[in-house]
Amino acid sequence: MTSDNTTTGGRVRRVVTGHDATGKAIVVSDGLAPFLHQSPARPGFWSNDIWRTQETPAPITAQADDPTPGPRRQLPHSNGSVIRVNHFPPDGGPLDAQAIAREFEALGNRAASTASQGPVRHAMMHRTETIDYAIVLSGEIVLVLDDSEVTLSAGDIVVQCGTNHAWSNRSSAPCTVAFILLDGTFDPQLRPLLDSSAHH
Repeated sequence: MTSDNTTTGGRVRRVVTGHDATGKAIVVSDGLAPFLHQSPARPGFWSNDIWRTQETPAPITAQADDPTPGPRRQLPHSNGSVIRVNHFPPDGGPLDAQAIAREFEALGNRAASTASQGPVRHAMMHRTETIDYAIVLSGEIVLVLDDSEVTLSAGDIVVQCGTNHAWSNRSSAPCTVAFILLDGTFDPQLRPLLDSSAHH
């Protein structure tokens, strides 16, 4: 996979396996993952959905239909998962409130944005009720949290446990990150704390 979208149009090669009529393992498809999300407000940003599951345990069929077509959906389905690859260009100019709302609307998850809940450290701060595995494939990126941040580079992995966060590329080169999101549920003792912090 290249670190930019000049040769693949932002799409990642996806190999999907399955079974033939005798149960033998085969390659069902080998090509560029078709679902690509781009943002006019963030030139150079792209997000390529690779696969989705819609329940747990996920049914394993002989040859699964592609689950990625349709409107952009940031979150996994209930009891499901999604894997995607995001390409973050170096940070651009600031986004105003309307632009932020449009960005999350385009992600299919306007409610995730926490930018309107008070002062935030990054315009794209958001929270999702998911466990996310973030694997930095190339480049460098900063994970921004409420009062702290962590600089990550290729090979680093983040286990993101439903926290308020944003991704900030402060380097001079693009960064590519693979994300696996698992549907989750906030612990009953944690949820009131999150609801309370939203009003501070």
